[in-house]
Amino acid sequence: MTTIKEIAEIAGVSHSTVSRSLNNSSLISEKTKIKIKKIATELNFEFNSSAQSLNTNKTGTIGIIYPEQTAEIRMSVYLTSLLNDIRGILEKELIDSIVSFPKNRFTMKSNIKRLISKKKVDGLMIVHSDINSEDWDYIRESRIPCIFLHYMPKLHMKAEVDFVSTDHFVGGILATSHLIQLGHKRIMCLTGNKTEEEVKQRISGYTSVFKQNCLPVDTKLIFEGDFSFESGYNIVKQNIDIVKTVTAIFAQSDLMALGAIKALREIGVKIPQDIAIIGYDDLDIGSYFLPLLTTIRQPREQIAKIGCERLLQLLNGKQIHSHQSKFVQPRLIIRETC
Repeated sequence: MTTIKEIAEIAGVSHSTVSRSLNNSSLISEKTKIKIKKIATELNFEFNSSAQSLNTNKTGTIGIIYPEQTAEIRMSVYLTSLLNDIRGILEKELIDSIVSFPKNRFTMKSNIKRLISKKKVDGLMIVHSDINSEDWDYIRESRIPCIFLHYMPKLHMKAEVDFVSTDHFVGGILATSHLIQLGHKRIMCLTGNKTEEEVKQRISGYTSVFKQNCLPVDTKLIFEGDFSFESGYNIVKQNIDIVKTVTAIFAQSDLMALGAIKALREIGVKIPQDIAIIGYDDLDIGSYFLPLLTTIRQPREQIAKIGCERLLQLLNGKQIHSHQSKFVQPRLIIRETC
């Protein structure tokens, strides 16, 4: 088995330099760390994580808190893709991850408290819209590095935490502006849970474009769903009379858009000849069906990259006293459904 001493001899450095390099110490230059890690990899050196924890009080592991609905495939395609991006970035940095829901589904006890109190993680990445006040107080009191990703934190948390999110207000504007520029004036809007901040922002973007174009906002055309395929399908099938009065649909998830398309086809509506449809997310699945789905792209990879880089800064004690909020800009992806 390769030892730190052998790596030190090959690299021509001290034992402590090798140890600090493998611990990612800021005391060692990036050039030296890269050299040491390359030698360690070539020799199949396995760093002892238990010893690392004892020596540095760090586990080399991040806790990722995800929504409970991620367990339901029908609602979690975007979040699953985001998780894959996050884990890929962390793996490149030789950081492990523990993915968990806020609460244990069997005991109903807080997984967040358990991860922190048992010292299982060095930091938390929260991809969840509703962390309760008790868990939040525990996170804050523990002073564990933490960042919110994708979902915006609640108002009372914003000043105390870093977060990275898509600018959903702009996303709502891009979708609605595209449809209005194509001549549509009655646009049905299929949303997720209206209490969620991201949904509020998208609706706000949607309504603002109507006002800018001196068009009336018909709130009866805004329907609440849950972002799932079934939700988009059911809203259309249950409101056929209203559907027949509109010329376009803005669905706030690609899955809802695809569900709506299926329902429209069943009632003989052609897309985009009779009704135009625009989705939100830019999932790969949107390019598997004809006509190809026009959508708003959430910059998933960029969100994951910025979030991971910021959390690593916090873990290394950099800029830890100044919280940062970052809104990443979405893009209109024009295909065939408008």
